[in-house]
Amino acid sequence: MNNAYEYCKKSIGLETTPKYVKLQMQKFIDICDGKDEKYILSKKKLDQLNKILKILIMPKGLKAGQTLYDSTVGYQWLFYTAILCVVYRDNPNKRRYETGVLEICRKNFKTYTIATLFIILFLSEPQFSKFYSVAPDGALSKEIREAIAETIRSSPLIYEYKGGKRFRILRDYIKFNPTQSIYTPLSFSTSRMDGRLPNVFCADEVGALNTNYPIEAMRSGQLNILNKLGFIISTKYPTIDNPFEDEVRYCKNILDGIITDDTRFALLYEPDNPKNWESDDLVLKQGNPVALEINEIWEDLLKKRAYAIAVESARENFVTKHCNIIYQGTGTESYIDVADVQKCKVSNINWNGRVVYLGLDLSQTNDNTAVGMVSVDDDNNILFDSIAFIPEGRIDEKNAFEKIDYREFIRTMKCIACGDKVIDYAVVEDFIMNIESKYGVQVQAIGYDRFNCMSTAQKLERAGLNTVEIRQHSSVLHSPTKLFKEKILNGEAKYTENKLLEINFQNAKCTYDTNKNLYVNKKKSNGKVDMVVALINAMYLLEQDVFLNSMDFVVQTI
Repeated sequence: MNNAYEYCKKSIGLETTPKYVKLQMQKFIDICDGKDEKYILSKKKLDQLNKILKILIMPKGLKAGQTLYDSTVGYQWLFYTAILCVVYRDNPNKRRYETGVLEICRKNFKTYTIATLFIILFLSEPQFSKFYSVAPDGALSKEIREAIAETIRSSPLIYEYKGGKRFRILRDYIKFNPTQSIYTPLSFSTSRMDGRLPNVFCADEVGALNTNYPIEAMRSGQLNILNKLGFIISTKYPTIDNPFEDEVRYCKNILDGIITDDTRFALLYEPDNPKNWESDDLVLKQGNPVALEINEIWEDLLKKRAYAIAVESARENFVTKHCNIIYQGTGTESYIDVADVQKCKVSNINWNGRVVYLGLDLSQTNDNTAVGMVSVDDDNNILFDSIAFIPEGRIDEKNAFEKIDYREFIRTMKCIACGDKVIDYAVVEDFIMNIESKYGVQVQAIGYDRFNCMSTAQKLERAGLNTVEIRQHSSVLHSPTKLFKEKILNGEAKYTENKLLEINFQNAKCTYDTNKNLYVNKKKSNGKVDMVVALINAMYLLEQDVFLNSMDFVVQTI
């Protein structure tokens, strides 16, 4: 019986299942149906999983005394089965997934889910395996230990054998005597986690960590392990700058097809539309899959929501912990869903002979810089492209920090590395000055932000190019930002393969000022958005010339 498969088939078409969970479910269904050329579901491992869950006993809660097989909810079945039972076709002993990411609201059994996996892995991993949990503090780290200990003590068929005890349960560690495998909960540290050799680790409440050092220290210790495994679990936290948001963003890029990484399995239970949490039950349902199966939990969530609406001081905790929404105040939203952007992708654009507008986003010298280019075709579709510039001496640093393979984008010519630790603006200026000959276009105007760009603008002017200063204010940028968004959503825009640009769209968040003017907010965005900002600057010029001043515009050719 494949309970995970049945759960996916039942849930994938429901609106209560979030978008990114559906994407992950579809991948799992394809594997179970034998449609994946590289991976299969191991029936042997699935049978082992089912047998172990039938002899583990739930220690407490609404289903205390029942077996875990009977108590496990749908998302847990999917997480257990995918992590433990999906293997390589040509090597059934090697598991596919090395990282399991679980983003889910509080009180959805996420810690207990990992505790159960640890018990199963105790019984199936090789001799002398090492298991660790890390968390923002020692008490949180030991939550998994408590769940493991309580379950083992409640399950005599696991705990005892021929009058002896299989597990040694102490305050600081748990040992499985037959294989000498040991689980140790670790307190948070920024310098004392190197040198560990974990077969399996769990990082809990990652959203509360101020650095990803504990996670990277665990991963670096797994280099020579065949079936390495790590779990990253958390709810949302009020900040957007934390290691968990980096992990979630990376998983979304994988599920969206922007990045290829076969080793990650992610269940991201966050609402597709975070607006109207006060009245929209779907927000709660998409972040709390357990509440869909246990009515008592659903009723409790409704009570908590009513209290959060009435008491403002309780709002932040409820919205972040029970809705999985980063509480940033009103008016913050994604600019354009990357899936809508990808619908505009075409195989080729012939730029030759077109009149184009360029936009510059020259950031600080050690940060990304971008040049955006836009035009229109005969049907008034927007044609756009963008290229990034990064300091060559910071490639490895940026790869690690942003979790982006800049070397691949340099290879595909969507990014140019120049300078050492800072951007070499001369390379940027040469690129702009040669863009007409490279693409066969006529540059009508170049829009720039006065900040960080005066010197470059003066050099471009001396070279005979028309430059226009664009004030970076919502009252100025609202119209081109809105136009660009509408064109993409209406399918009236085209671009060619550019994964780095898609990542920038994925990162971009926009806000509204007091007059309801829309603009992309760099500070509230989740990562680099330079390529999008450069395109909006270019859109400003195009809008002025094409859509405002010349309503009877005819596309010019050279």
